[in-house]
Amino acid sequence: MKVVSQIKMPIESEMELFEKKFSNSMSSQVSLLNRITHYVVNRKGKQMRPMFVFLIAKMCNDGEVNERTYRGASIIELIHTATLVHDDVVDDSNRRRGFFSINALWKNKIAVLVGDYLLSKGLILSIDNDDFDLLKIISVAVREMSEGELLQIDKARSLDITEEVYFEIIRQKTATLIAACCAMGAQSVNAEAEEVENLRKFGELIGIAFQIKDDLFDYGEEKIGKPTGIDIKEKKMTLPLIYALNNSTSKEKNWLINSVKNHNKDKQRVKEVIQFVKDNGGLDYAINKMKLYQEEALKLLSKYPSSPYKESLELMVNYVIERKK
Repeated sequence: MKVVSQIKMPIESEMELFEKKFSNSMSSQVSLLNRITHYVVNRKGKQMRPMFVFLIAKMCNDGEVNERTYRGASIIELIHTATLVHDDVVDDSNRRRGFFSINALWKNKIAVLVGDYLLSKGLILSIDNDDFDLLKIISVAVREMSEGELLQIDKARSLDITEEVYFEIIRQKTATLIAACCAMGAQSVNAEAEEVENLRKFGELIGIAFQIKDDLFDYGEEKIGKPTGIDIKEKKMTLPLIYALNNSTSKEKNWLINSVKNHNKDKQRVKEVIQFVKDNGGLDYAINKMKLYQEEALKLLSKYPSSPYKESLELMVNYVIERKK
């Protein structure tokens, strides 16, 4: 957590004010809704997304942010929270960040309606303030996230995933939201179109590195973030596994596909798959790929003059691939 506090340092006062504004942006006349949104606000994670918005805005604008930056961060969080609430319903998940999910406490019907409410709040916040440019950024991100999830579901049925398709899935599913945060930060302070696009790309590169790191946790020994082998149990095709599949004999390939498709609940078999992927260079390959994305992201930042915000963003890039969960 120490690194996260360090990253947050140059935007501490903005983050405090943001939390108040974000909490207010959720308010409703319905007491049940207020109880639920209060529960959501008090179980926030590391708040990486608003941190990206503020750091980028300050880096682009001589350390200054404006009301649009706060609204941009709130729009991202409202719409992102809506997608998480809906995700938990889709995945039938009872936990979120170690706490009960909304659907576990209030059931699916209420969870879907709360997700819809948060989505509408995000839309209204931008429309009421004529922030159509900010609304476009997040709307494109939500469309891509939905497409990425559906593409992954479609491919999981046949397990015929190529590396190219894998990168398209994670670009849409994970990277597009971090890209939107970075674009939002730049756009909120009216940066030039080319700069907004460069910083969107920066966010996308970090998002891809972040997802590869997540894939690698599935092969870890320690109890971190999620139990090892869970992606295999859920038939998710991750980069280490795709690499092992593409570099194995047809007999090994059939065994791997059969294991993931039909024996993914067998603990011993999952262990053997993990070992096979490790022995066949899947992990090393994924680590190298992740580092390439990290380097590309840092290269885009190098164009900016030195500042506390740039330093925090560099720390963030390194934290993404060095985190332990």
